[in-house]
Amino acid sequence: MKPSTFPILAKFAPIGLLLLMACGQSTPEKQLPSRSEAIPVKTVSLQSGSFTNTIQASGTFSTKDETLLSFKTGGIISGIFVQEGDPIRKGQLLATLDLTEVDAGVTQAKLAYEKAKRDSERASRLYQDSVATLEQFQNSQTALQIAEQQLRAAEFNKSYSEIRANRSGFVLRKFVNSGQQVGPGAPVFQINGANQTSWTLQATVNEQNWASIAIGDSAQMILENREEKIPAKVIRKSQATDMATGAYWVEIQSEKEIDFALASGMFGKAEIIPSKKTEGWLIPYEALLDAEGDVGYVFVTQDGKTAKKIKVQLGKLETSQIQVKSGLENQKELIVSGSAYLSEGSTILIQN
Repeated sequence: MKPSTFPILAKFAPIGLLLLMACGQSTPEKQLPSRSEAIPVKTVSLQSGSFTNTIQASGTFSTKDETLLSFKTGGIISGIFVQEGDPIRKGQLLATLDLTEVDAGVTQAKLAYEKAKRDSERASRLYQDSVATLEQFQNSQTALQIAEQQLRAAEFNKSYSEIRANRSGFVLRKFVNSGQQVGPGAPVFQINGANQTSWTLQATVNEQNWASIAIGDSAQMILENREEKIPAKVIRKSQATDMATGAYWVEIQSEKEIDFALASGMFGKAEIIPSKKTEGWLIPYEALLDAEGDVGYVFVTQDGKTAKKIKVQLGKLETSQIQVKSGLENQKELIVSGSAYLSEGSTILIQN
């Protein structure tokens, strides 16, 4: 007997039934309005105004009295007496050079001065006896003066063959070690007078934000490990791009004493509130079409019956709105709903 297929159908009846039902039903498609039909839209009135953009920036902390210390003359370093992070007091000896060569130079200058002095005295006596000419006497006087100045220079250089702290503070960086040869003016230490002057934050900004910021603008300093915001203000702006990064910077100074530990080079953030206002419009996100960079498109209506597509210049994004800097001049109504179905000249039906 031919086996019955009923048990098989009965087994798969629920699935088969669902498939039959799915095939028998059609998914309703959303009908797009035809061009001749009025497209329902919602609009809002346009009114320009002014708004302030808070600028976010980041940078590093420092003090205004950071100083690079170096030797006046070159030579071999004989002693380094402090390390990075050490506290220092004004006048403290920080480093010295090997004075062998320097002392030799001072000795030579002394001997040259003594010889020039003897020559000058001899020439003076000979001139009084009419043996030496006036020119010879004057030349001896000039040679004596030159030797005297050379001795003063040698003694001055010897006095700067050691480094002493020019203020109390801390050693931020040490660039060399004992026994190392350095040239005249080469940095040996970087120090600051921490806790004696206000801390500043040098923050990097782009060209557009740099142009919006003015000296004296209000700001706030923010440290990542602290929730406190420190009141501050902008005190300086760069007048050229940084050679290393190609960016601009602004310097922000705290307006109150900072009562917690900071270190030079520590990372921080800033919120800058420019005093310069931006003129424009605030529009909802849903009104914006085909945005790319700082350019986008919106639909407007002048007569309440037809739609017009225009290009706009965009500004900063906010929570639920976007700033428009230009493009909406002399426009009255902005279409904020139904824009996806519109094209240039579409007939609209306002349903506010």
